[in-house]
Amino acid sequence: MIEATLLQQTCFAVEQLYGGVINPDSIGLERTNKEITGDFTIVVFPMLKISRKSPESTATDIGDYLQRNMPEIAEFNVIKGFLNLILSDHYWINFLYENVDLPDFGFHGDRHERPVVLEYSSPNTNKPLHLGHIRNNLLGFSLAEILKANGHKVVRVNLVNDRGIHICKSMLAYMKWGNGETPGSTGMKGDHFIGKYYVLFNTYYKKEVNDLMGTGLSAEEAERQAPLMAEAQDILRKWEAKDSEITVLWKRMNGWAYHGFDLTYKRMGVDFDHIYYESETYLLGKELVMEGLNNGALIRKTDGSIWADLSDEGLDEKLLLRADGTSVYMTQDIGTAQLRYDDYNPSSMIYVVGNEQNYHFDVLKRVLARLGKDYSSHIHHLSYGMVELPQGKMKSREGTVVDADDLMDEMLRTAEATTRELGKANELSEDEAIKLFNTIGLGALKYFILKVDPKKNMLFDPLESIDFNGNTGPFIQYTYARIQSLLARADEAGWRWEESGASVQLPLLPLEKETIKRLYQFREIVFQAGKELSPAIVANYVFDLAKVFNQFYQELPVLKEEVPEKVILRIGISRFTGTIIQRSMKLLGIEAPERM
Repeated sequence: MIEATLLQQTCFAVEQLYGGVINPDSIGLERTNKEITGDFTIVVFPMLKISRKSPESTATDIGDYLQRNMPEIAEFNVIKGFLNLILSDHYWINFLYENVDLPDFGFHGDRHERPVVLEYSSPNTNKPLHLGHIRNNLLGFSLAEILKANGHKVVRVNLVNDRGIHICKSMLAYMKWGNGETPGSTGMKGDHFIGKYYVLFNTYYKKEVNDLMGTGLSAEEAERQAPLMAEAQDILRKWEAKDSEITVLWKRMNGWAYHGFDLTYKRMGVDFDHIYYESETYLLGKELVMEGLNNGALIRKTDGSIWADLSDEGLDEKLLLRADGTSVYMTQDIGTAQLRYDDYNPSSMIYVVGNEQNYHFDVLKRVLARLGKDYSSHIHHLSYGMVELPQGKMKSREGTVVDADDLMDEMLRTAEATTRELGKANELSEDEAIKLFNTIGLGALKYFILKVDPKKNMLFDPLESIDFNGNTGPFIQYTYARIQSLLARADEAGWRWEESGASVQLPLLPLEKETIKRLYQFREIVFQAGKELSPAIVANYVFDLAKVFNQFYQELPVLKEEVPEKVILRIGISRFTGTIIQRSMKLLGIEAPERM
């Protein structure tokens, strides 16, 4: 990349001009602000102690040296202590020709490091996936693709929360009011079927609590004494004791949920390399907790419960095992972390989990450190914000969540209505049209979710996400399809990019140069997105690229250009833009359709 050459030559300039040595890492090199003429800007203030000149004189000296010694530099200008370098048109044209057909442009080779274990999804088997899970899954899948593009080996894992009091609530409700019905007999998807009983439990439970509060009990006392909660806790104890009847029902109901999840994952376009189950990890967690107790890292209270006392680290005490010996979420997360370390010896373990669990993961790392686990320092919580809808927050227990399947259905309907209205499916068969509606609907959903910085809360509006003219997935998809149509027409007209060679010597027009410069940035974007664990960086880049290309396409003729060399150049720009749009969208898990 030209940046490395610029830094090296600047160091040579300082040595030749002033007899001093400067570390290239101390040189500020950045892209020139849009308001100023230039491609790259060097900040010369760190060099003033060596040059013993004013910022303007130092920048001018170095600019003269670089222009004399680097054919890539056509011009420069100086604004105070900022040296703005303008690269030659020949450099940008060579870049285009050398990289347009590289299959791995923008991607980095194998780092030959230990793998990264990346957890996402983590559903509970008492309810279907909802809008929050969609953001989780889309973030996780996209991050895996981005990390792989940066040369990392990635193991994508899912931890299914298949045990605990919440699971027992659905089981109890089914035992009381199920009457033997099944997903098959009701025609319901398995995870939806289970979720219905979770909501049913909470409906009756809330009534019991209200009745008890009517007798004078506080809300806390009523919640604790409600008969349904006591029964659910009894089922949890029986499950941990491996009661045969409870175990059979648990396996049956979880099987229904798994089948439903698999259908949703397939439709969403996400998958995993390994699935862990809390029911298989909590026992190891309990063993590690007991080891910690025996070696003095943890404490046992008078009621028999086991805790981690983190008060000396500015936190409070954290329960790890209840008095009756049953485990909590922290217990199974301890066991899961150890299993993953044993299975993969990873360089890092990334957890894609909502920001309501920030404290949980802070505690997890500290508890693992107390248990002597060196890998605790390699745990990273990718904390993402909540997704809300125009009508407000979602609540699972009240059945007011936005179901993932229902949302994807809505996106399909909206995509179909919008696409048909704009006439973009008129020339397609019905099967092709339905496939296109799915591609547009899912693309709109994924892009709208991923274009927002993961750390921020977001408001999701399905209708806004399918606007073909805004910062949306369909706008980018349509740009890609437009490019493919252009390239097909170019091919029919006999233009052969592959046979042309780097023959263009004409000066670049501003829009030609600007589009090539955006393509050049792709490598940096991929690296930055991996470093910051943010698909939003890729999403916003590809939108900007599509926007610049559309301006290029509208203002500069391609096939109608009279100068043959310019036709070839503009076909090359279009071809490379299509490749980078497709590559960027793939990093986001979005399909780029050939026709729209």
